[in-house]
Amino acid sequence: MIALIDYGAGNLTSVRKGFAAAGADLFTPAGPSDLEKAAGIVVPGVGNFAATSALEGPWTEAIRRALDRGAPLLGICLGMQWLFEGSDEAPGVTGLGAIAGRCWRLPQEGSLKVPHVGWNSLHAPRPSRLLDGVDERTQVYFTHSYAAPVTPETAATCEHGALFAAAVEAGGVFGVQFHPEKSSDAGICILRNFVAVARG
Repeated sequence: MIALIDYGAGNLTSVRKGFAAAGADLFTPAGPSDLEKAAGIVVPGVGNFAATSALEGPWTEAIRRALDRGAPLLGICLGMQWLFEGSDEAPGVTGLGAIAGRCWRLPQEGSLKVPHVGWNSLHAPRPSRLLDGVDERTQVYFTHSYAAPVTPETAATCEHGALFAAAVEAGGVFGVQFHPEKSSDAGICILRNFVAVARG
């Protein structure tokens, strides 16, 4: 079973529906110890990075133990930003630190508005297990004001005033800035790919 962590900042209902369409049921762990039985972990999230402070301590420790035993982790939107060391949105809150770098606010450029809301295209610079079957320039659905930097772990980029990481992949750590559960067939393909990784 794949664990969907509820830390008070996620759109859990739509994420569950997306995974159901991808052929997987999720369970919501009551506490960090429940992650010991998880085949994979999903950290969703919308809103301010400060909300991820609820993951500090036991949850973070349990997630790291799960990664050490080979369970994959998927961060969605705010959950992807949490994979990094932190964010300028809440400087005192620490991220998981699985990927080096800090998230920053998208620039207000000309007629482009922030937050970045709506469909935008992906550019995949390298092969990725998470994006397998997703065509170059596929459109996916975003809603965010802060973004992650482009790093060696970047599996796809997007541009809205500046280039940012739209998806990341580092071993068993995966993340998407967009909402796959709202991104039509391409999003379901991505969720199905994560399910396949979790099932081994």
